[in-house]
Amino acid sequence: MPLMTPKSFFSDIYEITPEFLEKKGIRAIVSDIDNTLVTYDDAKPTERLLEWFSVMQNAGIKIAFISNNNGDRVRVFNEELGYHYFPNAKKPLIKTMLKAIETLGEGKEHTAALGDQILTDIVAGNRAGIYTILVPPIKDKTNLFFRTKRLIERGTVQKYLKEHPEAKIDYERTVWAKR
Repeated sequence: MPLMTPKSFFSDIYEITPEFLEKKGIRAIVSDIDNTLVTYDDAKPTERLLEWFSVMQNAGIKIAFISNNNGDRVRVFNEELGYHYFPNAKKPLIKTMLKAIETLGEGKEHTAALGDQILTDIVAGNRAGIYTILVPPIKDKTNLFFRTKRLIERGTVQKYLKEHPEAKIDYERTVWAKR
């Protein structure tokens, strides 16, 4: 599998169910936070997100957060959850990803990386040898850095959606279609 290609692609995290994860043999998720679970503006999990975490926890799915953001941001987000968290991860480097996988204790074959950025989250997960799940960013940044990243990622997204129509992603409504 190419380094930039996710193994699954959902329109948002709420489409990811315990049943789907069970079919894939996934018992743990190493998740990005910003624009994957909440916007950069949301300091804490939303009510809907708390419900999703509850469903996952009740199904026995372990969760840890891995973020390139700073420790204060990740700590505040995680305060009421109490999950393991790993800030300043430097994704796509995998040292922190491997530490998170080890901490969750389910092994690479039963752990998935969840994120909104191909060049960080998906590449890190694939390099670490785990299942990778992509979701579009909730609220994309529009500065030159992020526009350039989306341009680089665009071909991967188009190819994935052509090869996987079951993903049911409306490409034209994603950040990758915007010019």
